[in-house]
Amino acid sequence: MSAPSRLPRKQRLAVFTAHTTKRRRLMSVPLSRDLRARYGRRQMPIRKGDTVRVLAGSYIGREERVAKVDRRSYSVTLDNITVKTGEAKLKPLPIRTNHLLLTRLNLADPWRRRVLRVPEGETVEEEEAGEAPTSTPALAPATEPAKPPAAKAKKPAKAAEKEEAE
Repeated sequence: MSAPSRLPRKQRLAVFTAHTTKRRRLMSVPLSRDLRARYGRRQMPIRKGDTVRVLAGSYIGREERVAKVDRRSYSVTLDNITVKTGEAKLKPLPIRTNHLLLTRLNLADPWRRRVLRVPEGETVEEEEAGEAPTSTPALAPATEPAKPPAAKAKKPAKAAEKEEAE
């Protein structure tokens, strides 16, 4: 097997044409110091249900749960991290994985428990088991203004004039 190329164009090509299983490994996120000490690993592939801390951007320091992992665009959507669109709607803000730090793992998956060598008898906290807390909504809709009920669409002025003429 040959060594991977050092040419930047071939590096980019490898990233953007990678298979989904390879993308999963590329989307690994470093673990917090506590998790590093507990599991003896430096990073883990991110998955839905993990809790992460944002390290860069306008939401720096926020700790939120992962709502969606998008392997196609190498981004992650977090609960309660939204941005307003031009129409004043709230939309989830995709964040790149290099701006995140894993603070709590979703250990509901037996494969992940086996990889991390979590003992069978060890009890898993409710949040680590993958259940979402009841108090945290998926998005923050409280800041959205209330919309009036939709009215019938008005006809264009020319169409109304034609009907009157007949």
